[in-house]
Amino acid sequence: MSDLDEEDELRVAMTSDEIASAKHARVCDASGEVRCHARVLVDADGKPAVNATPAGLGPAQLRDAYKIASNGSSSTIVAIVDAFGYPNAETDLATYRSTFGLPPCTTANGCFRKVDQRGGTSFPRLDVGWAQETALDLDMASAICPACKILLVEGDTNSFANLAAAVNTAASLGAHVISNSYGGGESGSTAVEAAYDHPGIAITASSGDAGFGVEFPASSPHVIAVGGTSLRTASNARGWTETAWSGAGSGCSTVYAKPAWQADAGCSHRSVADVSAIADPNTGVAVFAPTSRNKTGFLVFGGTSVAAPLIGAVYGANGGAVNFGSDPYAHTSALFDVTSGSNGSCSPSYLCTAGAGYDGPTGLGTPNGVGAL
Repeated sequence: MSDLDEEDELRVAMTSDEIASAKHARVCDASGEVRCHARVLVDADGKPAVNATPAGLGPAQLRDAYKIASNGSSSTIVAIVDAFGYPNAETDLATYRSTFGLPPCTTANGCFRKVDQRGGTSFPRLDVGWAQETALDLDMASAICPACKILLVEGDTNSFANLAAAVNTAASLGAHVISNSYGGGESGSTAVEAAYDHPGIAITASSGDAGFGVEFPASSPHVIAVGGTSLRTASNARGWTETAWSGAGSGCSTVYAKPAWQADAGCSHRSVADVSAIADPNTGVAVFAPTSRNKTGFLVFGGTSVAAPLIGAVYGANGGAVNFGSDPYAHTSALFDVTSGSNGSCSPSYLCTAGAGYDGPTGLGTPNGVGAL
């Protein structure tokens, strides 16, 4: 299950109360143009809190929370775009999938493929933080669309130019979905925005993990901007309840025009987000990932880096036509509206505070089946 040293103290698994009260930290440093939006629960020493068995929400719970019945199809490709290399991506993914009873997804059976940003095999160097981000993305795609094929495209570095090249490669290799769990400033982003404009492909982008504020590529009018929630069990008909996560990015672009399908009146430009899903690390998800350069284990992750591949995988499970980010706006009845919670202070307040209908942190809401996506 993991290659942790025998002297390392392992928890059996964090309880839900321990998860709810744990500290969390960013996994990718702030150097470079772009940083990933994953956050991991950490111990008292600030190190990732490793579990011997999975803690956090697994595939069955996530599929129940979002009422996902479809497993998707092997004719559908969900692409994951991240920076830097992850040599053990396939073997770590195999551990996650086997632990949770998901079918194998390997190079040998044609389900898994990994390429560099040019579509070749000159893979970039390992970066543990970005490898943790990638593990999270691969596991969320597997959890929601276990029958889909997975394409991992590794950008040479965390620059907008390299990640944009990776997105174009994913599109050229037949992806139906391209998930992007990263962001950076809008300034200068127009030089690469065309890479996120692929008609017929669902391109998801996480909205951020630092609270109110807008990042690119989530602000592109050609992507589905994905905000974040706190997801908890509840004694209601759904069995779950959600509030806006305080870390979710949201707001009004200063660069990009409002797409025709957005009608909120308080922002003259593109509003973020469109839809949302679980992102709070304290209600987080189980992931099998590197804990250092030479060790692996089960960790608990959050951040809108959870939400972006999860929403992407819902698009994969649907498998139908995609019209940029407009689909959920035409199918709001197939979404759970999130009506409470905030990620900061702003004016107008709906851009940072959840309420009935559209709001910034959670968009139109979270999936209730695959019909909206």
